[in-house]
Order: sequence, then C-alpha cells, then structure tokens
Amino acid sequence: MKLIYKPFGIVAGILAGLLARRIFTVVWSKIDDEEPPEAKTELASWTRVLAAAALQGVTFSVTKAAVDRAGARGFEHVFGIWPGEKTPDKD
Repeated sequence: MKLIYKPFGIVAGILAGLLARRIFTVVWSKIDDEEPPEAKTELASWTRVLAAAALQGVTFSVTKAAVDRAGARGFEHVFGIWPGEKTPDKD
C-alpha cells in the first residue's frame, strides 16, 4: 500500500518546489527591490548573496516539510495507513 503513496509524493514534491519558489520571490521582494543575486553575480555583495541563499534554503526546506507532512496526513486519512516511519530512528 505504501507504493501507492510514491506517485502522490512525487507530485507533492513538484508542487512544493513551485510553491517554495513563489514564496521565496514574494519574501525577497519585501526585503529588496532587486532580483536575488546568484553566487556568481560579480557586483553583488557577500551579504546579499548569502542572505538570498539562506532565505531560499529555509523557504524550500520548510515548504517541502509542510507539503510532505500534509500529504502524508491526507494519505493516512484516505487509506488509513501512514506512508512513512511511525517513530524516529534511535540513531
């Protein structure tokens, strides 16, 4: 039954990436009027480059975790089976 969750998880991951990109764009626009700099943008300061990278990382991680969790809960609600681990590893 957990194999049935795989396609749902893949679709949820794609949607999470799209949502995270939109959230990042909105949040960055509140911080700075310019586009977020890439690491190889020559005239961008270290502060702006690292701030953009940190914000992007946090946005993507939190959005992915929220979508994964909601997808797992929805799957459990529909099928009655949790698609992942029941308890955290002791390692």
